[in-house]
Amino acid sequence: MRIIGEIPHTEMRITLFYMNQKYLVKFELHGLEQTYKISEFDYLVSSVEDIKKIVTEDFIKHVSSVFMFMQNHLNEALKDY
Repeated sequence: MRIIGEIPHTEMRITLFYMNQKYLVKFELHGLEQTYKISEFDYLVSSVEDIKKIVTEDFIKHVSSVFMFMQNHLNEALKDY
């Protein structure tokens, strides 16, 4: 797996990887991670620029809401620990 780029964002780190004919988009925020795999064969994706067109502000908003769910779930699991 190799890093092929990053998408700047004020709240989270967004790193782009390439491995085995797949692009991976990894989002990191406060110790949590989400990774989305996009096959270059299934979606006619062939460059970092194509990936940047997919990772829109609307996409990032949905990722943020999943992070909030993940953090709440973790907090709930740890509250009695």
